Amino acid sequence: MKKLINAVDMVLSESLDGFAAAHKDIVTLADDRLFVRRKTLKPGKVALLSGGGSGHEPLHTGFVGHGMLDAACPGQVFTSPTPDQMAAAAAAINRGAGTLFIVKNYEGDVMNFEMAADMAESPVKTVVVDDDVAVEKSTYSTGRRGVAGTLIVERLVGAAAEQGASLDQAQALGKEVNERTRSMGVALTSCTVPAAGKPTFDIGADEMEMGVGIHGEPGRRRVKLASADAIASEMMGAILDDLAPKRGTEAVLLVNGFGGSPAMELYLMCNAANKILAGRGVKPARTLVGSYVTSLEMAGCSLTVSLVDDRLTKLWDSPVHTAALRWGM
Repeated sequence: MKKLINAVDMVLSESLDGFAAAHKDIVTLADDRLFVRRKTLKPGKVALLSGGGSGHEPLHTGFVGHGMLDAACPGQVFTSPTPDQMAAAAAAINRGAGTLFIVKNYEGDVMNFEMAADMAESPVKTVVVDDDVAVEKSTYSTGRRGVAGTLIVERLVGAAAEQGASLDQAQALGKEVNERTRSMGVALTSCTVPAAGKPTFDIGADEMEMGVGIHGEPGRRRVKLASADAIASEMMGAILDDLAPKRGTEAVLLVNGFGGSPAMELYLMCNAANKILAGRGVKPARTLVGSYVTSLEMAGCSLTVSLVDDRLTKLWDSPVHTAALRWGM
């Protein structure tokens, strides 16, 4: 295992210290590194809290700031944060309008956020993201997994909360966006969890895992490596068949790297996805390309399509200022 670390048991804490130092104008790191919160909290605003296992950076800490999350709880690598972390974060960010939990559909995350909601002393509501069309049940989840579509939910709900949406309105919007959003991924290599010291799974040099999860969970099947166009065709086909958009519909297209694929390849996949969207009569109103919901150093990517209208596009375009996303400010 070759990684830029000092000691396996210090990876997360030292990474969080570096993140907080690099973005001290945006975020504050809580005592005992329980959570990362927005440096300046807005009175009367619905608070947005998310989190999950580390190793997916910049998700979720990189999306803390104006127009997105008010706090994020980082667990150990690929391990859910604890209910105590979540409850402490919820108490710290509540400014009188309640808190919305945005939770990826993994059993540990869902269970611990439910426990944190029970512990909370102020109103809490929850949105569960389950955008992955690859499989209906996996190693970590009952039902569809929550993957890169989480970014879309956090962005649009974060924008609405910034503009004064109530807790009920924010939850309703989150559920709506989740229903409009579908994703699927492909892995070309495995990743290595520092504590394990070896690849999560074995994969041949001429193979790929179609429908892989963000923790390296198995997908639909192991197949021979194919062209980018063929890979995009299968993933986009599954996404669009599930969404069944009408011709003329607009969408946000997210081409997300898993941590080990260069930007050149991600933009190539964007080109392939755009051709498929055009063939189905779907217009990408907005496009985001980059490594935003990663799986450590895994090579591969996911494609996400989120159907939008003018209302949602305006929310997307509104100002955002986080470590990983920023425009309009």
